[in-house]
Amino acid sequence: MLWKILALVAKVLLVLLILLAIHLYKEFALIPSDYISKKYPNLSYYDYQNRVFISPRKTVTYPERVRGGSMNWLRFAQPSVNAPTQPLPKMMLDKESFAAQPDNAAIYWLGHSTAIVELAGVRMLIDPVFDNAGFLPMIVPRYDNAPLTREQLPQLDAVLITHDHYDHLERSTIEYLKERDLIFVAPLGVAERLRIWGVPDKNIRELGWDESTDIKGVQVTAMTASHFSGRSTIRNKTLWTAYGLKSADKNIFWSGDTGYSEHFKEIGRKYGPFDLAAMEMDAWNPGWPYTHLFPDEVVRAAQDIGAKQVMPIHWAVFDLALHPWRESIEMVVEAANKANIPVATPMLGEKFVPGNTQTKYWWK
Repeated sequence: MLWKILALVAKVLLVLLILLAIHLYKEFALIPSDYISKKYPNLSYYDYQNRVFISPRKTVTYPERVRGGSMNWLRFAQPSVNAPTQPLPKMMLDKESFAAQPDNAAIYWLGHSTAIVELAGVRMLIDPVFDNAGFLPMIVPRYDNAPLTREQLPQLDAVLITHDHYDHLERSTIEYLKERDLIFVAPLGVAERLRIWGVPDKNIRELGWDESTDIKGVQVTAMTASHFSGRSTIRNKTLWTAYGLKSADKNIFWSGDTGYSEHFKEIGRKYGPFDLAAMEMDAWNPGWPYTHLFPDEVVRAAQDIGAKQVMPIHWAVFDLALHPWRESIEMVVEAANKANIPVATPMLGEKFVPGNTQTKYWWK
């Protein structure tokens, strides 16, 4: 009898392991190692010998400098001690919240780096993540639900992906949207992951740094960022990017994930000034000093690119860097005020019109 029970347990474990392997295979969406070298043989920011993309500033880790706790990855499997103690204020949205004709310039921030941007009548969804941000469902839990579900997304013209980390690229959402007649804009290599997940090749526009594509009159330009990529232990096989979104009368910068380097000054010279800069924050830590923007660097980067207004993103959803959930926004607002740079802090789900909407310090 005991042997029968053990045999049954073994079979169940085997099935679970097979299901886990299938799940991880889909999540990792590994691309061929020679994909970039064969398709793009002359990139200045690609190391063809080691087959990896090169960040303008090398991302390094100093475990002894980590502030706020341990770098132990097991922390991502449990609720964060830095999370808010009650649900965040938000404006709930559904399909009826959006006009049939997208606005000339409006942003609906959905939390972290997910947003709907309307520009010159074009509606774009950026880095859509609606669940937790890990390769398993329980990994990197959210503080709170998004103000909009993927099932309630309005009519879209395009989806923009900045890079392939789990807090920016969610397989379940891509698979949900792949049947729609949408344009998917993605950096080099990330586009191949989209193809693996079933997005039709005709709907994908794959961009390298300083390359542009036109979406119904809106110019979308991939711009340099200082970061890294990967959905497993294999790093930098795909590119990471910022985006410039330009219409006839508006110019918006979307930082993606980036640390600070001189690339911001170059972006300012090439593409600035910008009416609004949506700048990442809240994932900084002395233990990884060149991977994300520190609060003072948010302001410096905004100045470098000539931004008239800053909107902080990449916060209020996940604990990625071991500090209290509202610490970064307080520090960025203080630094921006000292530098006389207007800061926009829309509530999750709030419609924000750059240069027009007066926002509040809703987290206080």
